[in-house]
Amino acid sequence: MLKRIHVSQLRLGMHLKEFCGSWMDHPFWRTAFVLTDPKDIAAIQASPIKAVWIDCSQGLDVAPETPDGSGAEYLAHAGQHPDHDAPPRRETAPVSTAVEIERATRICSQAKQAVVSMFEEVRMGNCVNVGGAKQLVDDINDSVTRNPGALISLARLKSVDDYTYMHSVAVCAMMVALARQLGLDEEQTRSAGLAGLLHDMGKVHVPLAILNKPGALTHEEFVRIQEHPADGQRMLLGGANLDPIALDVCLHHHERIDGSGYPDKLKGEAISLFAKMAAVCDVYDAITSNRPYKPGWDPAESLHKMSEWASAHFDREVFLAFVKSLGIYPVGSLVRLTSGRIGVVVEQHTQSLTKPVVKVFFSTKANIRIPAETIDLSGIDVTEKIAAREDPAKWNFPDLHALWSGLAAAPW
Repeated sequence: MLKRIHVSQLRLGMHLKEFCGSWMDHPFWRTAFVLTDPKDIAAIQASPIKAVWIDCSQGLDVAPETPDGSGAEYLAHAGQHPDHDAPPRRETAPVSTAVEIERATRICSQAKQAVVSMFEEVRMGNCVNVGGAKQLVDDINDSVTRNPGALISLARLKSVDDYTYMHSVAVCAMMVALARQLGLDEEQTRSAGLAGLLHDMGKVHVPLAILNKPGALTHEEFVRIQEHPADGQRMLLGGANLDPIALDVCLHHHERIDGSGYPDKLKGEAISLFAKMAAVCDVYDAITSNRPYKPGWDPAESLHKMSEWASAHFDREVFLAFVKSLGIYPVGSLVRLTSGRIGVVVEQHTQSLTKPVVKVFFSTKANIRIPAETIDLSGIDVTEKIAAREDPAKWNFPDLHALWSGLAAAPW
């Protein structure tokens, strides 16, 4: 029997079924487990979570001497299912990148820890906690709905060691944004996000020496890399009620339109829409991120490079929708204006992809830093335009990321 109780009533031996609240309010990735450590109870009681669901058929019930007050009101819900809880109010009203950055930073930080825990669970032979993964996707979905550029751009700021985990978060966010651009419904959008989050699960068992190798892979090492999609799908098949879209994307996100991908060398329409979406999102995050064998490329330059590969690698309609979802000059892109000033893109205009909001801070004519000024290129009285993309490696501005994010470094 399921029973909803106050956290003050928790005791060792209870089977905790589900937390009543957002996954971000508690320190656990798994939600269904038996309480065996007093530290876990203390952590729950110290968190913002006030109530939980327990399964009395798989663990202990509340103590006979149940206290009155806040605990008693939850006992009145005995026999109901957690799904009957009123869902938390979702905040999805559009906000600026500057406003969303703070919330997106918190989501990225906690999402990384959640994905690390998820990978560790799989390494130990446990099944993926789909319930926890879906909660994470919902929070990422809401952030992308409020402002697509904030979380997606922040997720690029990852170290080499964090790449595998934050890559999952980044692809999840981009899959959500792309799904919305393609006009998919809410259920399909959530499925796309979940698929993005789980797409690289097969890398759990690929040796780090291969994943982080700074030089070229040997033939044997590349063969091992090519096994990760099938490995990941096998791991996911061990879980209960897993979305078939996630299974498909896990197996086929490295397929290419011309049939040169892997593992099944699918071609054209033999590749599902969601696998086509994942192929684009996966490549974009890979080439814009710092890797052991190369530094990440500028976002705008990366889209330009991908456009050159599109006919062989990507579905044309999906790729064009992806560009629209990020903007021709994504947040964080370094650009030179017609005035000769250099700036970084800080905000997009969905109706004017070539006229984003730019923070200028350097004069190429005087070759000096200038006071930062934010310019909305779509403004009626603004005559400046973007003249060219600029290579960050050429200029080596040490505070480039801080200029658009407000963060000196990634806090995860």
